Amino acid sequence: MARASALKSLRPLEDRPFHVKDAEGLGVAGYELRRLRDSGDLIELTRGVYQRADAAPDAAIDLATISARAPEATIAANSALAYWELTDEIPSTVHLAVKRGSHRPQISYPPTTVHVFAADTYPLGRVHQGPEAGGFWIYSRERAIADAMRLPKVIGRDQALGALRQYLSTRGARPGELMRIADELRTGPALRHALEVLLT
Repeated sequence: MARASALKSLRPLEDRPFHVKDAEGLGVAGYELRRLRDSGDLIELTRGVYQRADAAPDAAIDLATISARAPEATIAANSALAYWELTDEIPSTVHLAVKRGSHRPQISYPPTTVHVFAADTYPLGRVHQGPEAGGFWIYSRERAIADAMRLPKVIGRDQALGALRQYLSTRGARPGELMRIADELRTGPALRHALEVLLT
């Protein structure tokens, strides 16, 4: 397949990162992707994941790259807090959650930390961001806060309290939904205590 024809075939993937399997589904073989990479038309973001070189910059590129490698996983913990702008921290690793009993991906770049969450509560607060055919799964603002309350050793207690404070001050905060999710995750008492600390 000629270079121009291969690029045209990849057009449905738009600006998002895509896996070799996505390209093969459009009739573009792996060796053609490597040729496009070598010619500067594509960038290989991580093993088996590419993006057009002229794609618009995207602050969530690492999240989309990880999702292309592990589409059933969910962006979680500090990475979810950072995405929703509930913390000033820029995580040094992408935090990814997988359902207990499922495949645990090993991704070296971007640096990734994998957390295993209980299967019965894994879908709770899981939302999709970005285009339907791409993008990534991430925990909602409320789930991210509830996880921060129940995982202080992972996220940090000060970080969790700061995220909760930020959440409560933002337009669209849904304290009722936050408490519902916290209760389902059995972290309602910790969240109520944190609210008392912040409100006194």
